[in-house]
Amino acid sequence: MSAVDTLIDFVGAPHRLSEEVSAIARHFLADTLAVGAAGHDAPGAEAILRVARGQGQATEARLLGDAERLPASAAAFVNGYRIHCLEWDAVHEPAVVHAMSVVTAALGVAIDRRGGIAADEALVALAVGVEVAAGLGDAATSPLRFFRPATAGLIGAALAVARIDGAPLLPALGLAYSSVAGTMQAHVEGSLALPFQIANAARAAVLASDLARAGFPAPANVLDGPFGYFQLIDVGDSGALVSALGARWRIAELSVKPYPSGRASHAALGVLAGFVGQDVAAIELACPPLIRRLVGRAMQPDMTPAWARLCMPFLAGVMLRDGRIDPRCFTPEQFADPALLAFAGRVTLLEDGNPDPNALFPQAIRLTFADGSTQPIAIPATLGSPHAPLNPAQIAAKFALARELASPACDPRIFTDPLAYFTEPK
Repeated sequence: MSAVDTLIDFVGAPHRLSEEVSAIARHFLADTLAVGAAGHDAPGAEAILRVARGQGQATEARLLGDAERLPASAAAFVNGYRIHCLEWDAVHEPAVVHAMSVVTAALGVAIDRRGGIAADEALVALAVGVEVAAGLGDAATSPLRFFRPATAGLIGAALAVARIDGAPLLPALGLAYSSVAGTMQAHVEGSLALPFQIANAARAAVLASDLARAGFPAPANVLDGPFGYFQLIDVGDSGALVSALGARWRIAELSVKPYPSGRASHAALGVLAGFVGQDVAAIELACPPLIRRLVGRAMQPDMTPAWARLCMPFLAGVMLRDGRIDPRCFTPEQFADPALLAFAGRVTLLEDGNPDPNALFPQAIRLTFADGSTQPIAIPATLGSPHAPLNPAQIAAKFALARELASPACDPRIFTDPLAYFTEPK
């Protein structure tokens, strides 16, 4: 049996989540919906909404964070952007995939246009989509070239949608792969095209399922073909992907992002949160090459919010000053703040020689204080990961900030009963 055949059999099979995995899935669904509501008014969100409104007059699906409805693919486009635009969405760290983002955005609108779905069915579809998306990243052995949350996320999302839509799975997979797009160039430049790539993937996932259901033809050998996923998008092993499907349910391996900033900043920020208000004069972070590549960029007075979210020197100064990272501080006034600029010049990221091109940890930080004393701290796991979970107060702080950022028109169930919001559209 080919890898594609095994993948399709897994996606289409009946699954029952254990109570533990089901509870974890509900937790990450709540986290993702809250983040999406918080992104309602983020930079770029208004332009995304304006374009989506031009895609038809149907009112099939809800938008995260307000009462407006749009055609399903257009709603997926908006919701995908809102979920990722603050860099606050959950991530599978070993896979380097924001595995919930595209899947939640696409699956949510598919549920809406059906008029609702049983909670267990929705959670299984969510877990299946995350399994495929994170599994593709897990099987990769090459550094990021394409933006894996969009490429792998699109494929996982399309199969999750097709599962509940009753669309033929093999064509849905082939059409999803034919729609794959998104590179790391937007990340390098700190561009809002990064969450746009998530938005585009969510829309493409819905369209792939719709076209498959309409009988549109698609390529089949999309994992190992001469121009398949593991030839063009990531170097990897399709056998490693399919051999582990559902064995441990990767949705249980996701990490919560406590701060609305690039995940690569969170290990250091989690440590710095314990030194707020202290006389930290300089920071040296020893980290895997991927960390330095993702967030080791210089603070600039004219940087954009998207750049700032990925700028460790700026984020470190904000954390030590404020005790949290609030997206409302990503402003020109803050970027030009002399104190923050001066401190940023004393934050250094050094590669630790880790040979794994996808590694995010371990890391080690050395703090130098104003009196010349130093304190080295090893960071074996990033805050919010399964090995360093958030405590109840940290979880509550994240949801409280998300509520502050959300629109007053937001459906309150996103925060009070997220599973009902997701599965019972009004």
